[in-house]
Amino acid sequence: MSMIVKIGKKGKRVLKKIVAPAEKHSLSYTRRIERVATRRRICAMTFDDGPMDLPAAPDRFGGRSLTDVLLDTLAEFGAKGTFDVVGDTSGNYPDEAGKVGSAAWGGIRFDHYPDIHQDDKGGAVHNDRLIRRMLEEGHQITSHGYRHIIFGKKPFVYGGRVYLGSMDKAVEDLQKLDAFMRDRYGYQLSMHRPPHYVDRMQDGFTSYDVCDRMGYQYLAASFDGAGWLPSTLSDPEAALQAEVDAMVEPMRKALEKDPDVFCGQIIFQKDGYNMGKRTPVAFGLRRQLELLREHGYQVVTAAALLAESPFADLGREDPLFEKLCALQRERAIVYSDNCLRLDAPMTQGELAMLLSPKEETLHRRWEEIRRTGRRQGPYWGAMDWCAAQGLLPKGAKPDAPVSALPEGLFAPARGFTRREVYRAYKGHKDR
Repeated sequence: MSMIVKIGKKGKRVLKKIVAPAEKHSLSYTRRIERVATRRRICAMTFDDGPMDLPAAPDRFGGRSLTDVLLDTLAEFGAKGTFDVVGDTSGNYPDEAGKVGSAAWGGIRFDHYPDIHQDDKGGAVHNDRLIRRMLEEGHQITSHGYRHIIFGKKPFVYGGRVYLGSMDKAVEDLQKLDAFMRDRYGYQLSMHRPPHYVDRMQDGFTSYDVCDRMGYQYLAASFDGAGWLPSTLSDPEAALQAEVDAMVEPMRKALEKDPDVFCGQIIFQKDGYNMGKRTPVAFGLRRQLELLREHGYQVVTAAALLAESPFADLGREDPLFEKLCALQRERAIVYSDNCLRLDAPMTQGELAMLLSPKEETLHRRWEEIRRTGRRQGPYWGAMDWCAAQGLLPKGAKPDAPVSALPEGLFAPARGFTRREVYRAYKGHKDR
């Protein structure tokens, strides 16, 4: 791993421990999808930053584009990929390349895919054939942003990068790729991975708000396929071998320890150069798929995983599964980390999120952020709506436990855990 990436990751961890409390998840319409709960041996693979119409590096595939090589390999194993594509990075200038092996190898101020001054060989806009092949062969396409510009500051690793900084600018970027895919291919994007996972913006909004505006889920991953990391070995062949091994050996060891370890997991991959300007994924993907096949796994799209279960901590065997599946399509009942935590006590803020209509909830909170210029609690809009409807006690606090439920909306409840409240809920009553 390059030194700057190591330092950046370590610095971020240290800073979080010093100045930031442990992350507190809240109910959200947008959830960070890293894995789902299932006993079946199915998993997903996501491929970031493509398509790439340049050969693998080193090229041992007769000049075929890297994306074609990945699609060929997936087809051989009957696997379906999730391609997290960019639109077009050719507008990301003026810029210059950073040092190969560093995080800025492809641009100091912006990202350029597949490489700086070769933007016309990458992205959905320049690769109609590859996009059509993905769709024809049953793969999923997700959004990685039109220009792949980070949403907010990322001082460690990407301190020199231009960032969007506001929800309006981020939405504008995503809408451009969304419209392109819909208008040219009749394809509706449903998931988004923020560039470099930068969530907070300077106007009080986050990437979760952006996804709420777009109607997307937040596509993350639970296992790093590692093909994006460069080896520090000086010999090119040795470096490539080390990078391929770094993709394969952690997977092998994980499966040897627990053959069910990848059930429902999302594996992160790269459709492009790593920081050493090599493509170990062209060689390591086959070996990863061989391991998964040996252990009886089927590689499916991220959408197929969510069809198996929308939740990280509740599977089909739970008697409340079908009701919660239907409810989560219209109400925020799942935490931002995609967990339900059904044994936890229900709070007033969580009850408000169950009762308040989505459009009202989002509109009220967003308007308050714009009015004040400050971040607002995740339940602000729902609490405001429920207070206006008389559905919560006067002066109710979001973190206060629920001790009674509004009449007419619930059957008699056996308690006030989240499970019991959702079990008792009879239906919406939007006023």
